[in-house]
Amino acid sequence: MMPEQVWHARALLAQPDATIASIARLLGVSRATIYKYVPELKSGHRPQLEASPQTTRAELPAG
Repeated sequence: MMPEQVWHARALLAQPDATIASIARLLGVSRATIYKYVPELKSGHRPQLEASPQTTRAELPAG
């Protein structure tokens, strides 16, 4: 996965109604690939939304 895809997957995973299967389909990868690039999922933790490589924290919406 490209860094932008990993960031996109992490951003989508921060949404409570998003599933790993739906994110994998959207990005055109397998669920196993999502687990590989977002290893904290293996322990049951969803990632928090972080700034993208092109976005600074100041540009992220508050919340």
